[in-house]
Parts: sequence; structure tokens; C-alpha cells
Amino acid sequence: MMKGNGQVALITGAARGIGRGIALRLAKDGFDVVVNDIDSEAIHLVAEEIQALGRRSKAIVADVSSGKEVDEMVDQAVDQFGTLDVMVPNAGIAQVKQAIEITEEDWDKVFSVNSKGVFLCARAAARQMIKQKNGKIVNCASIAGHDGFSLLSHYSAAKFAVVGFTQALAKELGPYGITVNAYCPGIVGTDMWELIDEKMGEYLGLVKGEALKKYSELISLGRVETPEDVASLVSYLASSDADYMTGQSINICGGIVMN
Repeated sequence: MMKGNGQVALITGAARGIGRGIALRLAKDGFDVVVNDIDSEAIHLVAEEIQALGRRSKAIVADVSSGKEVDEMVDQAVDQFGTLDVMVPNAGIAQVKQAIEITEEDWDKVFSVNSKGVFLCARAAARQMIKQKNGKIVNCASIAGHDGFSLLSHYSAAKFAVVGFTQALAKELGPYGITVNAYCPGIVGTDMWELIDEKMGEYLGLVKGEALKKYSELISLGRVETPEDVASLVSYLASSDADYMTGQSINICGGIVMN
């Protein structure tokens, strides 16, 4: 039997990278999948990929830092599919800067997506799931939410906030049969890490690719993570196999962080 069994999942930031990997994996697991991004063209292509796998899908363009747009997105998903069983607030951004150079605008921008966006999506999903008396919220954190990364202080701070929010929300929603967990990726071969590599290289005096290589040496398993690696963990957390797991922020990083 498929894990999803016709249930409905919503993944934000699903146009590429980790989000796309999660969306396709959950579709293969038997979920109908609502996909979100601010990139209209790319997100509609992902919805078509999901439909080609034999599952229903809907693409919704919305900014996860806007409460109004997030609430409307969840309403659209429920109106079309009748339920919302899994919420994965995956959308995220990164910016490489020394802390003394970070502006208020930089700080607010990173937090608006990586922390506030998770809160808004989880809040909207929780309101629906409380009515249903079940559901799973699977937040996007990071190993940078367990161990602060230099040159990524505002990114790390936002991810630490997600870990704390995950724990608190799990306690609030447990009585309704709703679980709340988070996945914490490490160095994933995506467009975001290509950007991080380029900007870190500028600070560290390294040529393109060398910063990523330097950080990759920390990986115990000896290879860069793939979106599919992350999606495998989310597949578990979204399934009934994880019904007794809540409030956990799980590192999936090839052994960079072990705690």
C-alpha cells in the first residue's frame, strides 16, 4: 500500500531543488500534491511532472512571507482537494555576509521567508488540521539551526527559530493528533549551495567550487547530499510510520553534525 493513499500534501518552494524533490517523492508515495513557488513557469512544470506520475496536482503562485497569500493558498488547496493532510513549508533563501555587514533589510528578508514563512504556513495548515483532528507539519530547518555557520549568521538564526517553533507547536497540536517535526539538511547540491559557494569564495579568497569542496570535506559519508536524500526523510515524517514522532528536528547531513 502506498504511504500517501490519496492524502493531500502541500509543499512550498517546490519549483526546484529540495522542494521539487520532496514533491515528486510524495507523489510517488501516493499523495496528491499541491506545489507552491513564486516562479510561476517552473512550478507549473513541476505540477505537470506530478500529474505524469498519476497523481492530482495544483500549482499555486504565492509569497510565503505574506499571511494573506498563505491563507489563500491553503484555502485553495482545501477547496479543490477537500483536505490538507501534510504541510511542508520548504521555501527558503540564503545570503552570505559577515554579521557586521548585515543590514536590517538583509536580516528581515532572510527571516521573512525562512522563519516567518514557516510560521505562516504552519499556522494556516494547523487551523485546517485541528478541524480534521489529524495532520502532519514537516518544517524546513537546517544543520545551521543546530550549529551556527559563520557568514550565515542571519540564516542560522532563522533556522534556530524554526527548531524552537517546531518544538513549541508540537506541544500545542499534539492533543489534536497533529505531529510537527523538521528536517535539517546539510550541504545539498542545489542552486542555493552554488550561490553560497560563490559568495563564501569571495570572502575566503577561493575560486569557484573551492568553498563547496572545503565544506564538503566535513561530510562523513564523503559525498554531497541530493534533494532525494532529504525527500526520503520527509517521506517518512509524512507517513503513518512517524505517527509517534513529534517535536523533532532531524539532521540529515551525511554526518556533518552529530547531535
